[in-house]
Amino acid sequence: MARNVTFHDKLREQGIFKHRLVVAFLGVLALVGVLLLRMYHLQIVQYSTYETISDRNRIQIEPIAPTRGLILDRNGTILADNNPTFSVSIIKELVPNLSQTIADIRELIPLNDNDVQRFEKRLQQRRRPLTPIALRLNLTEEEIAILSVRAYDLPGVIIEANLVRHYPQPELLSHTIGYVGRINEAELKQVDANNYGATEYIGKTGIEKFYEDRLHGTVGFQKVETDARGRTTRVLEKIDPTGGENLHLFLDLPTQQAALKAMNGRRGAVVAIEPDTGGVLAFLSTPGFNSNLFVTGIDHKSYNDLQNDRWRPLFNRALQGQYPPGSTVKPMVGLAGLDGGFIDWNYSIWDPGWYKINGDGRFFRDWKKWGHGFVTLDTAIVQSCDTYFYELAHRMGVDRLHDFLSPFGFGHRTGIDMAGEVSGVLPSTEWKRRTRKERWYPGESLNFGIGQGYMLSTPLQLAVATAIIANHGTIIEPRMVEKISTKDTGIRPLEHAPLQHIKLRDPEQWRRMIASMRNVVMTKKGTAYGAVGRRLTEYDMAGKTGTAQVVNIKQGETYQASKLKEWHRDHAWFMGFAPTDHPRIAVAVLVENGGHGGTDAGPVAKQVIDAWFESDARSRSVTPEEQDASPATEALSTSQRMHTPPTGTEVAIH
Repeated sequence: MARNVTFHDKLREQGIFKHRLVVAFLGVLALVGVLLLRMYHLQIVQYSTYETISDRNRIQIEPIAPTRGLILDRNGTILADNNPTFSVSIIKELVPNLSQTIADIRELIPLNDNDVQRFEKRLQQRRRPLTPIALRLNLTEEEIAILSVRAYDLPGVIIEANLVRHYPQPELLSHTIGYVGRINEAELKQVDANNYGATEYIGKTGIEKFYEDRLHGTVGFQKVETDARGRTTRVLEKIDPTGGENLHLFLDLPTQQAALKAMNGRRGAVVAIEPDTGGVLAFLSTPGFNSNLFVTGIDHKSYNDLQNDRWRPLFNRALQGQYPPGSTVKPMVGLAGLDGGFIDWNYSIWDPGWYKINGDGRFFRDWKKWGHGFVTLDTAIVQSCDTYFYELAHRMGVDRLHDFLSPFGFGHRTGIDMAGEVSGVLPSTEWKRRTRKERWYPGESLNFGIGQGYMLSTPLQLAVATAIIANHGTIIEPRMVEKISTKDTGIRPLEHAPLQHIKLRDPEQWRRMIASMRNVVMTKKGTAYGAVGRRLTEYDMAGKTGTAQVVNIKQGETYQASKLKEWHRDHAWFMGFAPTDHPRIAVAVLVENGGHGGTDAGPVAKQVIDAWFESDARSRSVTPEEQDASPATEALSTSQRMHTPPTGTEVAIH
């Protein structure tokens, strides 16, 4: 059987192999060339780009929060401080299991549900990745030690040292200083986001909010090198932050404390002003609240308790409370009548205890049922005769009263350097037409003339009006902050608005009205003599009492406080200043549902004025050497009084 035999062409096979080898070599060479070109492109052409990306992964720019400025009273006592505190914080990106990590921490230190809820809320609000979020604040030394020992078993958990705002007098100054709280997204949009890159807190109310831009400072930065897990290995470069400015207030802490003591747990407000400068010496709203609760986040139960408290401790009565001022406006109404030529000091009326308009049958009652008999303006001020001012208001009309009282600060914001002020209500025919869509009735002018009806004033506005009378018409702008200071610039005064003046046709009317207001307090027939005047020995005082109705009393009925619920009883007012000849302090006091201005509000004003004179005398007796020895004055030189009132202009109101 024949077999097939295949003969190999070795030369041909060698040629094919060599050809394939050349093709493979050229292919490999081409690929190597492509790789070399790519390496050249990446390492030479795009070197800068990838170096930057690499540095971003390795080097981080971290903002450094500035230290918030301090707030001090006029004597250098710290009212708002920054306390060091330690917290346990979590970096979410470095934690394998967040829930388990929190459970592990809970086994080591006390941790409640509120802590966890606040942590989860802060985690949602964080602005950058790899940011430590505080789980629990105010760690004890023992808790720090426990967590430090177990640090190896808690990746992503760190212990941080922070400065947290602290208020040494939290309830006394809760409505004055205000408080800071966690910054939210809405607030972040209103500020320079870069400057608040490391800031957790922002002023929410009061002085803290109004002066946020001064108190905050300027953010710093540090360039740090991190490892693959995001942990800092070293600091490459650092720009220190600039701390916020310190605020030195006009406020006198002993006077503020005396105001709280004098209120004796009652609801109301006290505002005391230095007439020469407009500096606020005391600013109290009661009841107050613990402002420290809001700094790191108040729990829901505590906040709801404050919100639902019938006494409304969160409500700033001195700045936002609007009340009928009652008879405290009578000196201004009297000046309006004098300046407009409607009355003079000899003009008198017969007061039978009531007033009627054109005999229409509606009785406007005087507080004294049987009347005061023949009454002049001086008697009407001293004994607070309503009937006299009914007639005067009826003759003048609402618009003349409105125009005269407006420069005293009623019906508009005073311009105080605090957040949240309201304007009150100073009615007029145009105001009623605009807000009520109704015309003005003559009887409403009568109520206006005794500070009732539509007129509403804040305690701050009444204190400003009181200071204007004490100043013989010089209009002051109330100010909380007197000076500011930093470590670099030292203490310097804060600029104030130019003063203006109310110009009467006869400037002598200021002196005569003040004399009548002095008689309110210092003579036996005055409505404030029994509770205030007869107890004064070292100085004399001018003032005016006021009792403002909360509910209307029907025609023919008599007001009886004992038959009314507390919330329906009259408000008690007192406004006054001392000494009469050269006033150094002007005070307005409101006691909500307190009863009578002379007996309930007047003694509060006296105690506040007593405290101010005592505190001022004590501060004046301190020698320069003693001032230098004080830590607060040594650091901030708060003993200086550098405010100089600027030259003013005049405002005619007739």
